[in-house]
Amino acid sequence: MTAIEYNRLKEEIARHMELYYNQDAPEISDAEYDALMRTLKAAEKEHPEWITPDSPSQRVGESAKRESGVKITHTVPMLSIEDLFTKEDVTAWTEKVLRTRPGCTFSAETHIDGLSMTVRAGSAPDGGMDPPLCETRGDGFIGEDVTANALMIENLPRKIDLPYDSLELRGEVYMTHDAFDRYNAIQEENGKKPAANPRNLAAGTLKQLDPAVTRERGLSIFIFNVQAGPAELMKSHTAALDILERAGVPVVKHRLCRTADDVIAAIDEIGAMRGELPYDIDGAVIKIDEIARRSDFPSGSKYSSGHIAYKYPPEERVVVTDDIVTAVGRNGKLTFTGVFHDRETGLPARLCGTSVSRATLHNQDYINEMSIGIGGAYLLYKSGEIIPKLNGCVTPPETVFKAPELCPKCGAPLVREPDTADIRCLNSACPAQVTRNISYFASLSCMNILGLGETIVDALVKEGFLADCADIYSLKERRTELIEKGIIGKEKNTDKILEAIEKSKSADPVRLLTGLGIRNVGTSASKELMKEFGTIERLESAAYEELIAIADIGPTTAERIRDFFDNPVNRQLIADLRAAGVNMSMPEDTAAGTELQGMTVVVTGTLPTLGRREATEYIERHGGKCSGSVSKKTDLLVAGEAAGSKLIKAQELGIRIIDEEELRRICNE
Repeated sequence: MTAIEYNRLKEEIARHMELYYNQDAPEISDAEYDALMRTLKAAEKEHPEWITPDSPSQRVGESAKRESGVKITHTVPMLSIEDLFTKEDVTAWTEKVLRTRPGCTFSAETHIDGLSMTVRAGSAPDGGMDPPLCETRGDGFIGEDVTANALMIENLPRKIDLPYDSLELRGEVYMTHDAFDRYNAIQEENGKKPAANPRNLAAGTLKQLDPAVTRERGLSIFIFNVQAGPAELMKSHTAALDILERAGVPVVKHRLCRTADDVIAAIDEIGAMRGELPYDIDGAVIKIDEIARRSDFPSGSKYSSGHIAYKYPPEERVVVTDDIVTAVGRNGKLTFTGVFHDRETGLPARLCGTSVSRATLHNQDYINEMSIGIGGAYLLYKSGEIIPKLNGCVTPPETVFKAPELCPKCGAPLVREPDTADIRCLNSACPAQVTRNISYFASLSCMNILGLGETIVDALVKEGFLADCADIYSLKERRTELIEKGIIGKEKNTDKILEAIEKSKSADPVRLLTGLGIRNVGTSASKELMKEFGTIERLESAAYEELIAIADIGPTTAERIRDFFDNPVNRQLIADLRAAGVNMSMPEDTAAGTELQGMTVVVTGTLPTLGRREATEYIERHGGKCSGSVSKKTDLLVAGEAAGSKLIKAQELGIRIIDEEELRRICNE
């Protein structure tokens, strides 16, 4: 390799690092990235004089994003782990350790495919340890405070039942397959781009400016290291993890190994169970268990001493297409799924420990480009950290698949949208769309009808109780029939849901507008629209020119709003909802409330009567702007029970701190 080629390679890897760490939008797989890094390191080994501090081999990872959160310096650097790609290299490393320090033992652990986060906790006056301060890795030395979002992670304890003065833990934040699939299903239904993989979505979710978004998407964490703590946690790594686990802290799967053979056996065991785990892993981490001995085995300035990671190789199989299944999403978008069998075995393909028989085919353009059709043979690729995808055509089919011209559910003509690859059914009464439309209308972010989930909605649609969203409000008239058929449940559960339906009538029209499912009109756009028009009736008659004059409402969205309200079926739906008593108007004081005008307000802890979403809506109704983090620009901090690091930061910055009662006094309530 020449020096010019080396510099080009550095630039290419640096670009991919930026995409992966800072933009959460990688263009290549981990395996391809690792191959580039191996080439770079080989060149630097041959020409050490080429190495400079800005080389990707000398950098840890991302840069902390100033706009996403407050920068924070780590008390213990959060370094990377050196990757090894063959079991022979793993054996050589473990044998070297044992030769140098006889009697050393090792911990073999799953390498979760997520993003690293440090959790700091201190002793609480009432015993145990107080809510933590949480920070991302950043460049290994400076990260950002993501405590507000981290406290939305369901399995991260709010209080750790251990009698220590201070504790610093490092963990991996990740997203389960179920949470990832749920998010992508919603994206597909809303006609939006799905996330590429759980790791990227987890990274973007942890750095959201609105903690409510983090909570809704659902993150999880495993602790994999004690960074700093009392002596009993700083001797044996596996013993420390066991102590944490007994205290209710979620810790990574780990196994104590004494020999190189034990380590390889553990790697094989972890590899075999990859397909059974509800989350992605892309390798196994091997650590010297005796923490004090790790410093005897440094691996360079960017790597943690006494650690290595074995990366499982990507897997690829030749599969044959058996079928291409078309389905219709909530917004009428046609989706394509390929059904395959392994050409060699005739069974589902075994990739990375999982049985794979299906893969998303995206759209007709993708199908044409890949020459996908029944009987065609293709390379099916899957690495531990990514979803299965086709990676090239091996044997073309006799005929490339062509999308149907009529909706597979209702028979209505399908239409390809101009300048896109999307094909849609425009029949809003299409059975495939009805259940999803009604479920979305009743969901938490819309009308918040607790208990009326997709399973119950589907049953009600099939039994003829529901044909559109307005029918929800006539269910009370069929209470006896519902109880007799047991669709919702017995009398108690039926009444509970009917009560939730009745309560939803008084929801503000921002929720109603969001629930109507107009494409491109989510919660943010709904807020802007209702702030401008005040009532659904005024919005219904708004001209295109009035719509595009509103911030964040572009020509495409304006057209879709007009298309929705110009449709006679939708106009009748609005009339039926109005007749049922559903609120169509913003409260009188919503637009007039200016008590918090121009103020940035942060909410922390648990308030007596307002949940986080309700508190945000309350503050915005009175002219304020809600933020998820404390900074010099913060005007007020509203603190409730168990207020954590944001309260401390506000005190340090001299920001005015109030409780919910004082907030209401300021707002004249």
